Amino acid sequence: MTGTSTGTSSERTTRRSTGEQAATDGGGGAGSAADRRTRVTVLVALAANLVIAVAKAVGGLLAHSPALLSEAAHSVADSLNEVFLLAALRRSRRPADRRHPFGYGKERFFWSLLAAVGIFVMGGCFSFFQGVEALRTGGEESFGGYVAGLVVLGVAFLAEGASLARALHQVHRQGGTAGLRDPALRTVVAEDGTAVLGVTLAAAGMALHMVTGQIVWEAGASLAIGALLVYVAYRLGREARDQLIGEAADPEIDRRIQALLAAQPEIDSVEALFTMKTGIDSVLVAARVDLAPGMDSERVEEVAVRIKRSIAGIVPEADRIFLDVTDRPAQEARESPAATGERGGA
Repeated sequence: MTGTSTGTSSERTTRRSTGEQAATDGGGGAGSAADRRTRVTVLVALAANLVIAVAKAVGGLLAHSPALLSEAAHSVADSLNEVFLLAALRRSRRPADRRHPFGYGKERFFWSLLAAVGIFVMGGCFSFFQGVEALRTGGEESFGGYVAGLVVLGVAFLAEGASLARALHQVHRQGGTAGLRDPALRTVVAEDGTAVLGVTLAAAGMALHMVTGQIVWEAGASLAIGALLVYVAYRLGREARDQLIGEAADPEIDRRIQALLAAQPEIDSVEALFTMKTGIDSVLVAARVDLAPGMDSERVEEVAVRIKRSIAGIVPEADRIFLDVTDRPAQEARESPAATGERGGA
């Protein structure tokens, strides 16, 4: 039975249909309910950012404040990113098709990557430009619009804080740090947290500029906001990249599957185990195992079906499970194309 694939076509079809139904259920599935809550959170953040962006831009132009203009660019970037996230929520739940047999779950990772690029380009780079330009030209010495600008920042702080509170509440409802597996929700939390800190930096820079008459304080605030946004964009972009190129499932999931396979009396050894996140709540599992000798094909089929069902039972996210059996030596199996990724298991 060297290199024999196991599991009936009907079993694989059942698992595939179940996974697709879970991904597309719009009536009351856990994923759909979480998506609705995330959509509301994103819409709240979008509404807050659009209003605040206009207020910051007007205040910044009236006060000639580089820090306030940096914050305006920050809010514009956040608004655009919320549009990206809404697209991610809608597109990632499309059912699998012939061209995308594993579904569209990775759409969330793609749009989150675009959001990270938006934060970097529109927020971070513009803030750096404002800071450097303020240091080069010296800025305005009239503070006529600064009081209004500080009021705008105060209102922005309250609005951003309310949006952040909403996002953190949802994270708590979805299991704390486990809720941050959703890149859309994670991006909103990062944006709102950065916005609250950025507003604080901008207000401090403007206030110190007014007190000392030194533009360096406000320019420094703009540079600090830019550095903060670049760091956040880097972290979000790195996470999205890892997920797009095929990140493995959480180590705890791998350990549970490995322990289950090792506990099966029909399995002599587990030669290779691969997992990959195909969405925020879906995981592909592929295992190559060496079965005990002496089993006929019918018995192999029964064992494979039972093992697949057991894996699905302990890992509900595993909506694609592939099991390949071999009686080759372990070292040969590890060096095989299936173990090295040159071809997939059956």
